[in-house]
Amino acid sequence: MSDTVPSYRLSGRKNGQRIDSRVLEEMLQKAVADGHRHIQIEAFGQHGIGGRLWKAGNEPVMVRIDGHPGQRTGSLGFPNTFIEVNGPVSDDVGWLNAGAEIVVHGNAANGVANGMAQGKIWVAGNIGARGMTMTKQNPRFDPPELWVLGSVGDYFGEFMAGGVAVVCGHEPQDTGNVLGYRPLVGMVGGKVFFRGPHKGYSNAEAKSVPVSGAEWDWLAENLRIFLGKIQKIHLMEMLSDRAQWQMLVARSPLERFSKGLPAMSGFRLGTWEKELGPGGLIGDLTDLDRNRIDLITTGDLRRFVPVWENRKYLAPCEAACPTGIPVHERWRLIREGRMDEAVDLALSYTPFPATVCGYLCPNLCMQGCTRQSAFMPSVDVAQLGRRSIEARISDLPPLSGKRVAVVGGGPGGLSVAWQLRRQGHEAVVYDMSRELGGKISSVIPDSRIPREVLSAELERIREAIPHVHLQQPMSQGEVAALKTDFDLVIIAVGARKARVLPIPGKERLIPALDFLARAKAGEIRPGKRVVIIGAGNVGCDAATEAHRLGAEEITLIDIQEPASFGKEREHAEKAGARFLWPVFTAAVAEQGVTLTTGETLPADTVIVSIGDAPDLDFLPDTVETDRGFITVNDDFQTTDPRIFAIGDAVRLGLLTDAIGAGRRAAMVISEIFRGKRPLEGVRAAATDPMISLDHAVSETASHHDPLRRPIDKARVSLEYFDPRITAFDGLGQCGDQCASCGACRDCGICVEICPQTAIRRVEGDAVANGDYEYVVDSDRCIGCGFCAGACPCGVWDLVENTPMG
Repeated sequence: MSDTVPSYRLSGRKNGQRIDSRVLEEMLQKAVADGHRHIQIEAFGQHGIGGRLWKAGNEPVMVRIDGHPGQRTGSLGFPNTFIEVNGPVSDDVGWLNAGAEIVVHGNAANGVANGMAQGKIWVAGNIGARGMTMTKQNPRFDPPELWVLGSVGDYFGEFMAGGVAVVCGHEPQDTGNVLGYRPLVGMVGGKVFFRGPHKGYSNAEAKSVPVSGAEWDWLAENLRIFLGKIQKIHLMEMLSDRAQWQMLVARSPLERFSKGLPAMSGFRLGTWEKELGPGGLIGDLTDLDRNRIDLITTGDLRRFVPVWENRKYLAPCEAACPTGIPVHERWRLIREGRMDEAVDLALSYTPFPATVCGYLCPNLCMQGCTRQSAFMPSVDVAQLGRRSIEARISDLPPLSGKRVAVVGGGPGGLSVAWQLRRQGHEAVVYDMSRELGGKISSVIPDSRIPREVLSAELERIREAIPHVHLQQPMSQGEVAALKTDFDLVIIAVGARKARVLPIPGKERLIPALDFLARAKAGEIRPGKRVVIIGAGNVGCDAATEAHRLGAEEITLIDIQEPASFGKEREHAEKAGARFLWPVFTAAVAEQGVTLTTGETLPADTVIVSIGDAPDLDFLPDTVETDRGFITVNDDFQTTDPRIFAIGDAVRLGLLTDAIGAGRRAAMVISEIFRGKRPLEGVRAAATDPMISLDHAVSETASHHDPLRRPIDKARVSLEYFDPRITAFDGLGQCGDQCASCGACRDCGICVEICPQTAIRRVEGDAVANGDYEYVVDSDRCIGCGFCAGACPCGVWDLVENTPMG
């Protein structure tokens, strides 16, 4: 630590009395939180000094320790932490170190670098027993390093699984041996450089190898750094004699077992019977028959049998998507080099594959991705969404003669019209706005969706749905006329009527959707100070637009913790908006917003964003409503059998909820037109319009085949995928890293791993659909379950065999 930078000083003693380790820890954490980055500590045996200094983020924190630190100095250290101890240290310095760099100007006791995964520890003396034990290495990061100027104690490197240790052998301990007693027992990874005499090491787990040129270059370069850290650079010449250095590495599994395994009979007599037979651990307590079984069961005698359950279950991404897009199938097409098909497949589910999936959707599919269960990033579907701007419409079928009127040209209305036309039926769209697209076109800021992307997708929609009537207001008479002119009518008007607060000055409030529409059209200037009542995602969009239009002080207030999330919240925070909760509005005046506490938040513009409701005054009396929303059954049919309703007119939700509802409603209507279901059937329970959005999201699996449930993520083996990938470089890498949950990747691992060669792949005429499948020969299968355990996709399951009668 540089002496030229002033340090913030902490003492482990107060009023002449030693303070507890916990208290000193709290003082240190507070100092870091307050912005101090050079801290000097006078220690009096306190434990755990310098660990977990996460409040500094990525800013480096320098900690100098004088006096006598206790155990676990630098334990759980973060990569931003640099610790220098001016003297010896007690046990477990750098315990579970996760990236800190620690310099010890003296000896270190037992357990140095125990369980370390990252970081570096430099010791200017000797260390005690069990140093560098149980270390590990994440391949994403540099290996952990331990440098010791002197010697190491007994059981050094025990169960070492990764990292580099360098033992210089300068002025070793009294024994004269630099490695102590029984080093490297259980070593499975990493390497050890050492210099000086030793009495051997665990030959079963470690081996001596020559120090290569590249290894020596690394050692010499970093040796100079080490000696500089401990202020003993004068030893460089003496320690630079390459002939004195040796290197130990872990043996490979093949080398360990090359001597051969003992015979089963020898194991049974020498180990099994010795421990479990008479005189052993439990031999005198049981009369169980421990004789060997001469029969390995196959066929009907197996207790468990493997079953190939390809595509029986939904992939978690597909189950989480309200639109029902089989994302994993698109990644499969990309793996097979069928990029155009992968892009075009999305049009079977949504008319907005780029606009929504690429830019506006919170990507529930990614939130459901199995990879997250192993702390790996979800496959980036947004990349595929943006590429879908290139999607092309396949040839549309001829018109069936059936005609449907769609009232509402937003995402839900266009979705149902799109799907109906794909199934051969004519859909005519009516909307009261000046442009097609609903909220996507009129209120969502351009910062979230490029205009050219939206324009291209709307043009593609117009190619399929040429009959669109804009600026077409609706009335009960108009709806009655539509019922006469069309076979069915679908209501998809969305929710555009703002909810307001019953408070003095409410006439001064500007509804958020009105503000966003006027902002997008360039028809409003909010002034320098803006207060937004309601801190949800729409309120965040309003904050972002207010900032773009020149607002400098933007405040979002809410009665509870804001429900905003995703890109909307991120953009608002980047705009400098502040969030206040819980606060309650008492009145709105010319000066701003008055809270129930009496405080006034100054504002030139006050925006209200506490929710919206559909305007349903045009509905005929035959259509029932409940608390301002249209009542429908599970098929989106209203109390008028010839009128259906979807989207926010039924229940508030995401854009993808409306698009998915449009797709499912179109499927129902197409079945009615084909005579597969009656128009007037037994009505199901009505949808609750006030159900929470979170609950609605959790029910997305019901948007799919009700007979298919999401696959249990525990069945999917993620060990085959690279944990070092934190961001995806192109669609090809995304496809490769998709686990294809529940859908066979045709990798053949099950065939290769079966010890009985009981599994084979069949294709062509032998398979019903002409594709392929994997089948099990019951006369060879022993029900071991290797196939289920090794399958990367979770397709194989091991089930209990049918009992013999």
